[in-house]
Formats: sequence, C-alpha cells, structure tokens
Amino acid sequence: MPVRRFGELESVVMERIWRLGRPVVVRDVYEDLKAERAIAYTTVMTVMDKLHSKGWLRRESRGRAYEYEAVAAKEAYTARLMRDALATSENQAAAFVHFLGQLTEQETRALQAALEICPPAQPTADDADAAASDTPAADASGIAAAAAAATAAPAEPGDPAAPAGASSSAD
Repeated sequence: MPVRRFGELESVVMERIWRLGRPVVVRDVYEDLKAERAIAYTTVMTVMDKLHSKGWLRRESRGRAYEYEAVAAKEAYTARLMRDALATSENQAAAFVHFLGQLTEQETRALQAALEICPPAQPTADDADAAASDTPAADASGIAAAAAAATAAPAEPGDPAAPAGASSSAD
C-alpha cells in the first residue's frame, strides 16, 4: 500500500518527535512548536492522535496523558516514499537514470556508503528466469537500452526530472 506524504502540520509534528528522539507527551511537542508559531494545544493533540490512528505513532497511557513515540525512523519513512515514487514508473531503469543524474556529490557519496553497508543482492538463476518472463527489459541489454533512452530523451524546459545538463529540443 502506498505511503501518503504527511500533511504540513503532521510533518512539523513528526520532525519534532524524530528530533527529540524519545517518547514525548503532547505538551513537549506543543511547547516546542509554540516558540515558532501560534498554535493551540488541542491542535497538536489532534494531530498526534491522527498520527497514532494512521500508525505513525505508538502511545502508552502515563497517568492522565499519553506518551507518544515514532513507530519508524525518519529515514525509514523517507525510504518508503522513495520506493512508492519508484513504483509509479513504468520504466524503473529510466527513473533510476534520471534520479542518479540529479545527485549532488554529497548524495553520491551517501549512496556509495549505503551500498557498502547494504550491497545489492546478487540475482540467482531463478531470479533471472522470473525477471525474463515478467518484464522483457529486465535483462542487461534491456536495462542498458532503457538507460540510454532515458539519457537521450529530450527534457522539457524546467523539468525537475531531467538529468543534469539536459536541454529541450526547442533549444
């Protein structure tokens, strides 16, 4: 099931909870937020209750209040959003090419470090057979062709998905 992005206030509340890195009561988040914006205690309480209902926060009763804690790390949430975005593409190889073409040096180093920690699984013969029967472009030549097509495709002016240095055919 796709992960919905947080609403603006949900995002602000989750950022605070992740930053605090410990179980919190509504008052903790409210006090932190009211320093930056005019907000009602009941608004924060409602947002945290909704985040709990959606499965993003767990809570335990502590006297007359609930103590909330994030169910997943911010990085896990980000990874789920990335997977969902990739799943929307009919040509995942081309989507990867566009994505990789937009990485900054810092992001490239982070990707390299992540691949050292969690290298891609080596496909087995069964995986190759399944991929070949499921998607014709899953073999190496199909991926190479998809990557070449993605880099050769003309970019629309102002297209944020265009690889760096791509230009419109109208140039």
